[in-house]
Order: sequence, then C-alpha cells, then structure tokens
Amino acid sequence: MGSRFEITVVAESQAQADYRIDQAVAEISRIEKMMSSWDPASETSEVNRQAGIQPVQVSGELFELISRCIELSKLTDGAFDISYASMDRLWKFDGSMKELPSAEEIKASVARVGYQKIQLDKVSQTVFLQEKGMKIGFGAIGKGYAADKAKDLLLKQGVVAGIINASGDMSSWGTQPGGKPWQVAITNPMDKTKSFGLLPMGEGAVVTSGDYEKYVRFSGKRYSHIMDPRTGYPATGIISVTVFAPRAELADALSTAVFVMGIEPGLDRIDQLEGVECIIVDESGKLFTSERIDLKKLE
Repeated sequence: MGSRFEITVVAESQAQADYRIDQAVAEISRIEKMMSSWDPASETSEVNRQAGIQPVQVSGELFELISRCIELSKLTDGAFDISYASMDRLWKFDGSMKELPSAEEIKASVARVGYQKIQLDKVSQTVFLQEKGMKIGFGAIGKGYAADKAKDLLLKQGVVAGIINASGDMSSWGTQPGGKPWQVAITNPMDKTKSFGLLPMGEGAVVTSGDYEKYVRFSGKRYSHIMDPRTGYPATGIISVTVFAPRAELADALSTAVFVMGIEPGLDRIDQLEGVECIIVDESGKLFTSERIDLKKLE
C-alpha cells in the first residue's frame, strides 16, 4: 500500500508474538492484492479496466467495502469519494509547479469524478463505473481498512491486546502490559518534534491526515495535497485533522473528508456521529475540537 505498517501484540512469548504478527502481515498483503489499483491482477484494476464497458463481478468483501464507501460519500456530501482516482493530475507538490492551473483545466479534471456514477448490483454482486476513463481507488480508506482486518484476525486468534500503526492510521485493543491504556500523541504540525500531549486510545482507532510537507503556495495562499474531489481544487486552511472512531476504516475516511469540508462543516458533521471525535489544527496552529473532546485530558 506504499505505507509502513507497525504491529505490536501482547503475547506469552516472542515466538508466539512473531507467529501472530506474521498472520497479520499475510492478511494485510491479501487485502492489498484485492484493492490495489497498481496491481493489474487485482479486482479493483479489473473494475477500472471495464469502466464504461460492462459490470464486473467482485468478491463479497470488495462489494461491501465499495458499498460502505458510497455511504460515506453521501454522509460527507462527496468530500470523500473513491472515484477521486478519475481525477486528472494537474497539481504537483514536488516543487515543480510554477503557476496555478486554469479554471477550465481544473473543471475538466473532475469531469469523470462522482460516486453517483458507481453502479452496484446486489443480486449479481457487480460493480460498474458508468463512464470510460473512470477509476476507483482506496487511498483515503485502504490503510484503515487493512488495520481493522488485521486487528479482527488477531482478535479471533485470541490475541488479548495490541496496536496496529499503518503509517499513522492506528487501531488498538486491550491494554499495555501492566494495564495502562495505549496512548497516541497529538503532534504539533507546526513543529513535528513536539506534541500537544497524549490521549488514551482505548478500544478503537485514531487517524491523522496532514499536509505538513506536501503543499504549494501561490499569492500567499497555501494549497494542500489533499484534493477536493468535487471541485478539483486542493483543500485550504487546515494543516491536520485527527479523528477518533470505533474503526480505523471510518476514521481514515472521515479525516480526509473533514480536511476537505473545512473546520465548521467538518466539526458539525463529526458532532452528529456517535462515538466519533475530532481535533483540527488550522494553518496558524490553532486547535479546534468536536464537542465531546476534552483537551484537559492531554498529558
């Protein structure tokens, strides 16, 4: 998935821990083979190849994942959208951009984007992308989904506690040896060597989306590498979004969506979701939180 996974388990011996971690790694590899759009043999690649041509029958697992992604798109008014992969790559965040793309180019870049153009048939278990050139990709949810699936497997195998860190997408269960809860540092994006403090994770997940390094600036305005799939423009005004949720899949998708939606609309949506919390840092370094987060608990 182009990401580093770190897996920690509580076990009775090193040998037992190594065995369980190997099982988790195998599960993550299985998921990558299913959803990777870079692997021509994956189900996702076949769906993309048949865009505008014919529906593709997929596994129940992928079908359900795509179904949930569409529901998340509806929930976030399209700020999260797996058809973002159809977007033309106009924006470069490697220092090579010298000027903004034109409004016409940006509008054209999202012409094939739109979760409404993804057709699902529950009876035949098929996925159809309505227009040629359409693509789906799981870059904004895949790591979280893989972390959840690895955690589920380890729980079934009787692993009493652990934490899976998929390049910042973290899913935990149980407690550390000695009974202390797993904790996550809320990084200060203005200085990555520092943090605002630690919060207990408990039984759940936490995901941070950020643009600490990948951004461009034109006429004094900062443009994030996180794109709004509805407009073709990069998100602005926010540097990082941290979401706490019961599942990493949900936290992963919502962290991207809130980044795109902006501070007030994003927090309003989070406050409507039971069991979900959010911390936002804007480009000036100011913190904003959802209603039920108590920053006084930061250690």
